[in-house]
Amino acid sequence: MFKIQEIREIIKLVDSSSIDEFVYEVDGAKVKLKKNNVIVTETVAPKKEVVAPVVQQSAPAEAPAVTPAPAKVEEAPAAATSATNDPSLHKIVSPMVGTFYQAPNPDSPVYVKPGDKVGNETIVCIVEAMKLFNEIEAEVQGEIVEVLVKDGDLVEYGQPLFLVKAE
Repeated sequence: MFKIQEIREIIKLVDSSSIDEFVYEVDGAKVKLKKNNVIVTETVAPKKEVVAPVVQQSAPAEAPAVTPAPAKVEEAPAAATSATNDPSLHKIVSPMVGTFYQAPNPDSPVYVKPGDKVGNETIVCIVEAMKLFNEIEAEVQGEIVEVLVKDGDLVEYGQPLFLVKAE
């Protein structure tokens, strides 16, 4: 299975090169990247898979909530921007495009919340991409200061997810 740092390196190398498509397979794990089509695929042999049930009612419930939210959405980035610009805080960013989940399933407690201590290999969330649930590690030792994304939100590659006061 690929580590997040390895996938990040592959993405950086492909992004800075002139190739449009890249496929890499080792020990049953496969990474396929296509430029300009924004398709990132990882297929892994079923060693360690986290399955989160899809709740059908969540999509209709979110649709009406989107309409009154623009005023709140405009305020939130301003507050988040001031905190994310703090150079003393480490940002845990999304290594891929996908859906952000704070817990392994809806009935479980969240992985981390503000005030929790994390280590380099502490799992802080899951990002689901193309039906694969990828555990995201902190990769820094410190204390969670802020969670920047809501559970179930879509996240982009490189988008900050957490702010950590590194030790």
